[in-house]
Amino acid sequence: MDTAVKAEKSVETGAGVDIQDGTPLRLTILKSVALLLLWCAVYWRLQYFSAWLTYEFLSLPHAQHLSAAIEFFLFEVPKVLLLLTLVVFVVGIIRSFFTPERTRAILAGKSEAAGNVLAALLGVVTPFCSCSAVPLFIGFVTAGVPLGVTFSFLISAPMVNEIALVLLFGMFGWKVAGLYLSTGLAIAMVAGWIIGRLKMERHVEDWVYDNKTFAGVQEERLNAAARISLGHAAVRDIVGRVWLYVVIGIAVGAGIHGYVPANAMAAWMGKGVWWSVPLSVVIGVPMYSNAAGIIPIVHALLEKGAALGTVLAFMMSVIGLSLPEAIILRKVLKPRLLAVFFTVVALGIMAVGYLFNLLM
Repeated sequence: MDTAVKAEKSVETGAGVDIQDGTPLRLTILKSVALLLLWCAVYWRLQYFSAWLTYEFLSLPHAQHLSAAIEFFLFEVPKVLLLLTLVVFVVGIIRSFFTPERTRAILAGKSEAAGNVLAALLGVVTPFCSCSAVPLFIGFVTAGVPLGVTFSFLISAPMVNEIALVLLFGMFGWKVAGLYLSTGLAIAMVAGWIIGRLKMERHVEDWVYDNKTFAGVQEERLNAAARISLGHAAVRDIVGRVWLYVVIGIAVGAGIHGYVPANAMAAWMGKGVWWSVPLSVVIGVPMYSNAAGIIPIVHALLEKGAALGTVLAFMMSVIGLSLPEAIILRKVLKPRLLAVFFTVVALGIMAVGYLFNLLM
């Protein structure tokens, strides 16, 4: 959010010129198109380059564990980083239309049923994660957004991660990506609805209702050049922060891919192991990784025979629930409501895991 605010302040909101570098809108678009064409050219040759580097440049023998691991690593690192760069740029532009002020205005005054659905959908495209939980929670509550609707948004925003969605699509296709999207939204909607039914407003810290920090905030209008600048700023900020997690995640995935025997994961993450889903959730919560770092590990686990539902539950618990998030939310939630929030979401994630292990 800080980067987005700085980017908004660095661009003129009038007639198509970026004050930061004086570039006309037309030239900005041409540069973006040229970069997109370069992106496509590099992306479609990755398989060839990874194989060439592994077996020709490094002269590694075929059909060995080390060769398989290195080829996986050399292919997946640029692939994930390229996908990440593209989606962050596009979503950075989309997010410029959904400032905290506009999001609160959209959700305020809606009926609870409609609000849960709308809040979950907005969580997918808005630029908020667990680190934004406290200011968002305060802003929503003081704007009159019902507690259950607020939780639908707070669950959806980190869990239904647009980066994870695009990476899943790139690695596994639209079916797995669609499963992730639909189940994540369902958990956010149902969990928010349940929390709303419990009427736990008294378990919000008292000072939250008295906070006036967000009263009278004005929203700035942005032109096309400003929104493109926000897209570039998002790439510099987000990719700059997560690339190391990507490399580490892919390194772990490469080790699993190259050295773990085929179907070994079925022993403890397979469909027939009833305790695999809750164990995956318990393991996932304290890991606290981002989507870009966990997707390559998910890819490797599925290749080695882990069940889709179990892996999906593991991924959702890593992305959607975390100990740092609990610590942050404790500033605004009393312990009972915080425990209810984590319990309801964890049960929803486990239900998804069991459902897809049964159906897939």
